[in-house]
Amino acid sequence: MDDAVGPATRDDTSAMRPSPLADVVASVVGKNPPVALRFYDGGRIGPPKPAATIDVRSPDALSRILTAPGELGFARAYVAGDIEIDGDIYAALELRHSIPSPKLTLQQWAKALRVAGPAALRPLRPPPEEAHQRGRLHSLRRDAQSISHHYDVSNDFYSMVLGPAMVYSCAMFADDDTSLEAAQWAKLELISTKLALAPGMRLLDVGCGWGSMLIHAAKHHGVEAVGVTLSTEQAELARARVRAEGLADRVEVRVQDYREVAGQRFDAVSSIGMSEHVGADELPGYFLKLHSLLEPGGRLLNHAITRPPGSASAIGGRTFMSRYVFPDAALVEVGEVITSMQSAGFEAQHMESLRRHYALTLRQWVANLEANWDRCVDDVGLARARIWRLYMAGSALGFEDGRIGISQVLASRDRSAAFPRRPDWSASPVAPPDPFGAPVGRASVKTTASP
Repeated sequence: MDDAVGPATRDDTSAMRPSPLADVVASVVGKNPPVALRFYDGGRIGPPKPAATIDVRSPDALSRILTAPGELGFARAYVAGDIEIDGDIYAALELRHSIPSPKLTLQQWAKALRVAGPAALRPLRPPPEEAHQRGRLHSLRRDAQSISHHYDVSNDFYSMVLGPAMVYSCAMFADDDTSLEAAQWAKLELISTKLALAPGMRLLDVGCGWGSMLIHAAKHHGVEAVGVTLSTEQAELARARVRAEGLADRVEVRVQDYREVAGQRFDAVSSIGMSEHVGADELPGYFLKLHSLLEPGGRLLNHAITRPPGSASAIGGRTFMSRYVFPDAALVEVGEVITSMQSAGFEAQHMESLRRHYALTLRQWVANLEANWDRCVDDVGLARARIWRLYMAGSALGFEDGRIGISQVLASRDRSAAFPRRPDWSASPVAPPDPFGAPVGRASVKTTASP
């Protein structure tokens, strides 16, 4: 296969082979990094039997890193195939702890230019998978482009990565032995009970994905549900899943911007992994819109990735995440989320962090991707499979380290609304055996990639 994945790495008993390039890199990461680095000029640094080897295969890798220092240059080189990551992806990404700063000192710049030559400062064309957004930020058209870039990839690809649950947000694990499917069911059930869903109620799910929340709420809580998404591929599969469950008379899936929902009121609104796409400046308007769509006494559950106080958004600006994964998205601190909600008229009733749960979720998605590697590459191409491997593994480490977080905020539409004095939902819903049954699509067949 073209790209090695999994825990194994090629055996290399030599801990150090000097070369001009190895000397330059050692001045940045140290002579004894935790993983091995191998270079196209024959050099090598790192332990003799590493958990991972980063293989710098081409001078183009240097050009990409020198012209975009930090994560973006490294990611471009990996996506383009100028760098390979052989072995444990998490161990490879932990190398960042050996690099005090992505910016080279003058002495390091001089060494790098002596090795690479002035031609290395000529920027290369980024891989074609890099997003180039056009139009006014967060206009209807541009937001549709951003969502399509990430979600209109391939339903089959997502089914192989996400598994039968087809839920692309943080699961909730009762313990380390909980399966991904059971953990996703528990998350959907937690949201349903926080929203106090009951037969006869109407639910709006904003950014409904492949319809899992809609199906869960209608099937297990008897609601009528409307879901909106900007992804045509998501909507196509969501409708097929709704029909397969016999819920077409109670569940509607629309390709529609949340700003265009009108003429209806709902008893509850779920926003699961959606508000990150809205934009920090647009967040107050987002909650105002959701407030206008709720009936008096209704509830809103906002489930969103957040950033720690005082830190920059991990997915905004000139970053790998903004260029390749979530164009135009932004993370805000959970306190700002609550303030925006309450400024729109909501009363925040409960906040819960699921940060450690998301780390477990992402590790399971990475394992699914690597187990189905050959089929995923056949489906979406090697570059895109590499993008997802890099972004999901890096995000898992980010959640584990606390560099990013995720919170559920439950709010009532009205401050005067009756609300339980204490939470009236189970903190640990228990999933039934085989909670999602056979998936729609081809994810029911799993193949293992050879490392």
